[in-house]
Amino acid sequence: MAKRLEMIFTNAAGRRSSISVYNVRDDVAQQEVQAAMDTILDKGIFTTSGGDLVAVAGARIVATEITEIPVE
Repeated sequence: MAKRLEMIFTNAAGRRSSISVYNVRDDVAQQEVQAAMDTILDKGIFTTSGGDLVAVAGARIVATEITEIPVE
């Protein structure tokens, strides 16, 4: 099962923008996610079409199950 962490922010225009991290660890802690998101905001290293990221809106782990279908 593939997992990704989606960190969701609000930008200067008030719209949501997300950053995804693929292959996130199964044991990632809330404190680690919060610290990473705070660092992203503090450093101002990402911008969007709606301006800089200005606030944390949420975070979630998305799990995708992939089933291969055999074809000839």
